[in-house]
Amino acid sequence: MIRALRAALPVAFGVMLLAGCGGGGGGGGGGGDSGTNQAADAAALTIVDVQQVIAQAVAEARAQQAKATIAVVDRVGNVLGVFKMNGAAPTFAINSGRGVVGGLEGIDVLPSELAAIAKAITGAYLSSQGNAFTTRTANQIIQQNFNPGEDNQPSGPLFGVQISQLSCSDVNRHLTAGTMIGPQRSPLGLAADPGGLPLYKNGALVGGVGIISNANYGVDSNIQDTDNDPDELIAVAGGTGFGAPADRRANRITVDGRTLRYTDSESLASNPAVAPPFGTTNGVAGTLVSVGGYGGNPIVAGVAFGTPASGVRPDTNPAFAGMGAYVLVDAANLNRYPPRAGNALSEGEVTQVLKGALTVANRARAQIRRPLGSAAEVTITVVDTDGVVLGLVRTPDAPIFGIDVAVQKARTAAFFSRLDAASLLLSLPPAQYPSLPPTTSSIAAYVPAMRQFLGDPTALANGIAYGNRSLGNIARPHFPDGIDGTANGPLSKPFASWSVFNDGLQLDLVANKLVASLAAGDDSTGCTGLSQLGNGIQIFSGSVPIYRGGRLVGAIGVSGDGIDQDDMIAFLGLASAGDALGDTISNAPAGIRADTIVPQGTGTRLRYVNCPPAPFNDSTDQNVCAGF
Repeated sequence: MIRALRAALPVAFGVMLLAGCGGGGGGGGGGGDSGTNQAADAAALTIVDVQQVIAQAVAEARAQQAKATIAVVDRVGNVLGVFKMNGAAPTFAINSGRGVVGGLEGIDVLPSELAAIAKAITGAYLSSQGNAFTTRTANQIIQQNFNPGEDNQPSGPLFGVQISQLSCSDVNRHLTAGTMIGPQRSPLGLAADPGGLPLYKNGALVGGVGIISNANYGVDSNIQDTDNDPDELIAVAGGTGFGAPADRRANRITVDGRTLRYTDSESLASNPAVAPPFGTTNGVAGTLVSVGGYGGNPIVAGVAFGTPASGVRPDTNPAFAGMGAYVLVDAANLNRYPPRAGNALSEGEVTQVLKGALTVANRARAQIRRPLGSAAEVTITVVDTDGVVLGLVRTPDAPIFGIDVAVQKARTAAFFSRLDAASLLLSLPPAQYPSLPPTTSSIAAYVPAMRQFLGDPTALANGIAYGNRSLGNIARPHFPDGIDGTANGPLSKPFASWSVFNDGLQLDLVANKLVASLAAGDDSTGCTGLSQLGNGIQIFSGSVPIYRGGRLVGAIGVSGDGIDQDDMIAFLGLASAGDALGDTISNAPAGIRADTIVPQGTGTRLRYVNCPPAPFNDSTDQNVCAGF
């Protein structure tokens, strides 16, 4: 398969190196018309802004004696410009540094533009008006220990989030001629390789910049030191004048008593204020690049977030009046996911679940936002037992990554709580890894592994209710999570072969479609071969299944804030909806929840949800999830 990947890439991506930026003194660059530029808009990047970011990044790369590929995106992931310096590496290698074979490890034939785009999207998607996260922040919160390099610590709070925003997602959009409706897909999911930063104008998040100059796409496995990473420094230079407000940066935010990282160094070798303007020396330095399915040449302006053109706008449904709800819309400005009936839930029930969760979110004290005391900002979705999205709402400033992830979470809880989850997994073909030599991984094998681990030959066919926290417990390379030297959970690869690019069932489910999209330009939707899991699964907390009596009828997924907040909003939002509806729907009966399970020989019970202490801004209530 790796040979096929190598052969297919030049055609599949249609990478056109067009020398459209060699002159024109600040023009559009390869077709952009500077005469159509509008005055600087606090809510969107202009063509001139994108040119400035690229020019500043090029100047720093030259000062670093590096050859970089540079990408700029807007807040909903539209690629606004991609610039490849002369001599920049044409491809990059995926390498976690763990010496692992399998998964995406070792792929070394993908165009560098894809890594730059993924980094830029990560900087934009993980950030908001209340928090500014970078790919270095992502690196800190997705690995097997939090913090990376600290032994015997639980995994990162967003463990698994890198396998989201995929090019096969049925939630994120594919670039469509004439529209920039987001959220857009990412070619490689979310990145944890330093070199991706968010961009702000007048305090408003407007996009991200991504850099690759060292031909390696990996992770920093030990954050106890301070790096001078060229990719990160070039991104910092590019973002000068568009930097995140200091009080919102990750290094002002704590999780589990640990301060997050924003950048390791901002000691630049150049002065961005005197960087040669775009269109003067930049034409000598390199060229704009158009990446098939994403864009990048000509440079285009971004869209203003919160307007219909961005794909995210305020909700006009009277059911959510006064709640600050936002929705996703299509090119005709129609709500993509209005509340509707599913195979076992009514439209009214779906509406009430969304309202209940939104009410909890608006009261909840945020974990990852500034200033302190801000309300949680999340995306909330309800799916039926087949994974069909029955409704989706957001708070105004929820990070974009949470859209795809909230759906992943809801579908994961619904799928694994089904009576036929085992048979569906057993029906899938193996994951084909594009390694040398080619290797495979049996998806069906996860079923007997889980049954043996749990000591239950009926697991995934017995009606046990799984929340995402429960599944996350058994999708880690150690069980219990954070106890080094113990065996892996049954949904994870053993630690000796585990990496963020080879994490187990989560990656295996999407591997074949992801490789096909990279090798053959397959941009069709559906990541797993199962209609119930159209955008894959997610393995960190924030979802629970929905029941009518003892019968599974759907699930709710929440994403965008701390994982305990996400858990609480899903769990209490559903409980509140059930109460308002006269208990026609509810959380799973306590007797069938996954927290009744103690995997044999471990002495450690699975968790169902975990709610934070004193979580509300308007009360001092404790133990708010008790009794439901």
